[in-house]
Amino acid sequence: MIIFGTRGYLYQLAIMTLVCGWCGNPAAHTLRKRVTKFTLFFVPLFPFSTKFATQCTFCGGEQQIAKEQAEQLLAQHAASLDGNPFGQAQAQGQGQGQPGHAPGGQGHNPYQR
Repeated sequence: MIIFGTRGYLYQLAIMTLVCGWCGNPAAHTLRKRVTKFTLFFVPLFPFSTKFATQCTFCGGEQQIAKEQAEQLLAQHAASLDGNPFGQAQAQGQGQGQPGHAPGGQGHNPYQR
């Protein structure tokens, strides 16, 4: 007896702020990749379906998008981060002549570099 079937995998690629097509609110959207793989004896062998979608975190509306559009959104998201994992722009010359910063790093926010 041969046991075969499919199994789905869901990957969250990015979280970005977009205007929702369902509710019209500018809200965080998750960019997701859903891969369905063929399994034999519960071992995933190869993917036979890959779909991309964005989901609004405000209303829950989901919209499927093409692979090219997902790659474009992912590239825009990576460019907006500019190498900073927290998505905030880093200040140039921080602590040098900026108001609110004491010399020697005293009095600055410990959660900010």
